[in-house]
Amino acid sequence: MIGNQSSAGHLLHLIRSGEATTRGELQRVTGLSRSTVGNRLDRLFRAGWIREGATVPVGGGGGRPAGRLEFDGTHAVVLAVDLETRYGRAAALDLRGRVLAEHTGSLNVEDGPDEVIDRLARWFPPLLERAGAAPGDVCGIGLSVPGPVEWESGQVVQPPIMPGWDRHPIPERMRRAYREHVLRDAGTGEDGTPVVLVDNDANLMAYAEQRVHYPDCGAFLLVKVSTGIGAGLVVDGRVYRGIDGGAGDIGHIRLHDRTDALCVCGSYGCLAAVAGGRALAERLSAAGVPVAPGTGVRDLLAAGRPEAVRLAREAGRRVGEVLVTVVTVLNPGVLVVAGDLAGAPFVTGVRELLYQRAMPRSTAHLTVVTSRLGDRAGLIGAGAMVVEHLYSPDRADARLAAMGL
Repeated sequence: MIGNQSSAGHLLHLIRSGEATTRGELQRVTGLSRSTVGNRLDRLFRAGWIREGATVPVGGGGGRPAGRLEFDGTHAVVLAVDLETRYGRAAALDLRGRVLAEHTGSLNVEDGPDEVIDRLARWFPPLLERAGAAPGDVCGIGLSVPGPVEWESGQVVQPPIMPGWDRHPIPERMRRAYREHVLRDAGTGEDGTPVVLVDNDANLMAYAEQRVHYPDCGAFLLVKVSTGIGAGLVVDGRVYRGIDGGAGDIGHIRLHDRTDALCVCGSYGCLAAVAGGRALAERLSAAGVPVAPGTGVRDLLAAGRPEAVRLAREAGRRVGEVLVTVVTVLNPGVLVVAGDLAGAPFVTGVRELLYQRAMPRSTAHLTVVTSRLGDRAGLIGAGAMVVEHLYSPDRADARLAAMGL
């Protein structure tokens, strides 16, 4: 067992996962000697990544209590951004996902990546100040975007509702904006530029909800319904992205009976063009109830406007039609409905169609609920993405070596 669990980075993984949290447990799990475990833990202590927690009793009752080792979630901060079509959220989080400071501001994703990313970066200095953190404390930036993302490059690929963003080098552009608006203003050198990671919003929301509230669910599905519609899948604790980041893009599955509905992607009959927030806003406006997409429809639903409630329930049924196939293929244990439209009327419509048309075997152990993290799901997921990347065994070992540890 020593082979791939012998480095300091792998010991850190065992501690973070809870699989081994004392020196004795680490010795038993890895097969390493006491001195070797001690030497590798010393590197983690010197990096500030772990600390001694409360003591725990040793099995058998005769030994001295052992000190519990734990990941120190306070030694750095992550900046997380959740980008929507008409506004954005940014937050500074500790490494355990606790929000230290948060900001929500208006922006328009259609203004293009340069303007939007610059604006986001200008939010960072006051966020760090409110969080009691310095630019040098930032280990990474996580960005959640409403479009399909090629994970390796961090580039958005053919996003229907993000004109001008296709294949734009978002990580490089964000690092440049960070140097300009954070490091330079703080009088800090450019060497402190943090890593930038990008993923689809539904993926990161699913990742956050599964980790925080459903850690034992091995097949987890989240559907986000706001201006558009998308799904995030978490299988065995890992986001499933497909071959090139296109997994979960259910908003562009075509409905056979709505060939009249023109989607922003240029096709007709897409689910998003029939049941998304933009479609509902257009139908409400046509009925004499002017409203903006997304949050405008959400406000009407919160106020109980009958027209909005009726359309939301109908939209839920259309999404439920598509989810019948998705649930049958994936057989998830939990389905979370999230986003601006994820209220009772919409979820009722989803349940009606899903339980009516899916085979009982597919839904016998399925729980359908709304998001428990709410508006913070994307932020928490973006932060967790950065932490899991930076403290993965191989990456942690490389970082320790770069620190001279």
